[in-house]
Amino acid sequence: MISCPTVRPTDFQLSPTIPLVPFNFMLNDSGVVETGRPIYNDAKHKAPLDENLYRPDERVLGFLKAQIGFGIDDDEALKQHIFTVQRKAYDIYGYPCIRQFGFIDPQISELPVYPRVLQLGREREDGILVDIGCGFGTDIRKAVADGFPSKGAIACDLRKEFWDYGHELFKTTEETCPIKFIHENVFDVAAPDPHSPLYTTPSTHILPESLRSLASLSTLRGHISAIHASCFFHLFGENEQLQLAKILASLLSPLPGSVIFGTHAGLPEQGLRMIPRTDVGVFCHSPQSWRQLWDGTVFAKGSVQADAELVEIHGTDSRVTDARNDFKLFRLVWSITRVESSQSYE
Repeated sequence: MISCPTVRPTDFQLSPTIPLVPFNFMLNDSGVVETGRPIYNDAKHKAPLDENLYRPDERVLGFLKAQIGFGIDDDEALKQHIFTVQRKAYDIYGYPCIRQFGFIDPQISELPVYPRVLQLGREREDGILVDIGCGFGTDIRKAVADGFPSKGAIACDLRKEFWDYGHELFKTTEETCPIKFIHENVFDVAAPDPHSPLYTTPSTHILPESLRSLASLSTLRGHISAIHASCFFHLFGENEQLQLAKILASLLSPLPGSVIFGTHAGLPEQGLRMIPRTDVGVFCHSPQSWRQLWDGTVFAKGSVQADAELVEIHGTDSRVTDARNDFKLFRLVWSITRVESSQSYE
């Protein structure tokens, strides 16, 4: 049985490259909140690139050099290589995480549950790790580099262009990269309606070699050992976040220790956070509402251990730092772990 430590804010140290939230709400001319508007390329909100935001620490630089192949004295060449990829990607979609170089930082390894995820890869013969909203694939590449078997590593994103730029960034190709990429909108993943988690082991068996030809996550219902979803949930409204949680829950293995984990924008009390001096905002859960969402709504009460803590961070975007002195940014750091139980939930 894999132990389930409690997540503590002090366990999670955000690096300077952590991206600000990609906002998904806007006020229309009548002052009504709208969702789903294409704001990331709106000139009003798409800030110009700023090379001064590039300040990776030694942890990030070490990972990049090991993955890309630049030598210890090639810091300038590495920087220019990253700038080139950044410009191309930012032209496609203006996510703040691209502007602020969050895409080069493997934050997955800073999450408290990460050692337990690597342990699942060692202990389960057919362990599968899926990175939802993988972007450039930095996090899933880090997990493989740290020992999670590449045969069970899967990345998924709606925008294949970012995965392709990940190949350019890390100097790989579809043939040389051992990680399987699935081009899919996670909201299109087919499952029983309503989506529901499995509480017994599925009758089907997934062979590792079959993952290379996988076309949809739907095939993996009940087979995934760990699902990583960072900087992702806050892209959606409250109802969409619940729907997304149910979809991911339906994919997770019922075996004890299987886990969904990540980090995203949060608030001390759930609600809509409008960003000062803009018409942009994001729906945020609190630690309490996030735990309640998973333990008792998405999963049957008591069938999971839901850990969530709030961490205050300090952004570098002038819209935040220059807005007002009392404005604060928070992130939820969380993990949802299936536990052993003698109770039947079917």
